[in-house]
Amino acid sequence: MSKLTLEDLRSDLAIIQQWVEPRSQVLDLGCGEGRLLRFLRDQKGVHGYGLEINQDRITACIANGVNVIEQDLNKGLVNYKDNGFDTVIMSQAIQAVQRPDQLLDEMLRVGQEAIITFPNFGHWRTRLYLAGRGEMPMSKTLPHTWYNTPNIHLCTVTDFEKLCAEKGIRILNKTVVDESHQEHWAIRLWPALLGEIAIYHLTRRPL
Repeated sequence: MSKLTLEDLRSDLAIIQQWVEPRSQVLDLGCGEGRLLRFLRDQKGVHGYGLEINQDRITACIANGVNVIEQDLNKGLVNYKDNGFDTVIMSQAIQAVQRPDQLLDEMLRVGQEAIITFPNFGHWRTRLYLAGRGEMPMSKTLPHTWYNTPNIHLCTVTDFEKLCAEKGIRILNKTVVDESHQEHWAIRLWPALLGEIAIYHLTRRPL
């Protein structure tokens, strides 16, 4: 099996990997086919586990040589000890769980740091879609209709940062990007309005 390179990664995962330390312990929640964990193992010597509920994706993880456990994230992480991992990752899934606030607490209980990505519901196109059509928006980052979407807790960048402040969670790094996962000067100036996907690196450790 050949090693994955940066070019093999989805562009948002290429951003995430920058915040993962070499030879660290990683837990990836909703790990999909395990490509990020495989890359981190191949290129950074990371020892990782993935949690996934979809059987086809679990089979793909096994084919990728990734350690994977079948688990429903809505049931929490009670089977993992405090500070058992250096980093816990959840990409494009926090808006699909029943209690994002509780899962965020769990991520920072079992991990020293957490990396989370989610679609920004405050993007200007979303606001305009709601104002103009009076319907729930659909886009590349939000491709489902209101009645069949897995996204049950959509939020804005402002909502998420407010939640972090309430919980005493420190933001180590933040990148807000467009639908192609590119950042530019305008998004840096107005992330809550112009960013489509938010990527946060978090910890509860004091300064």
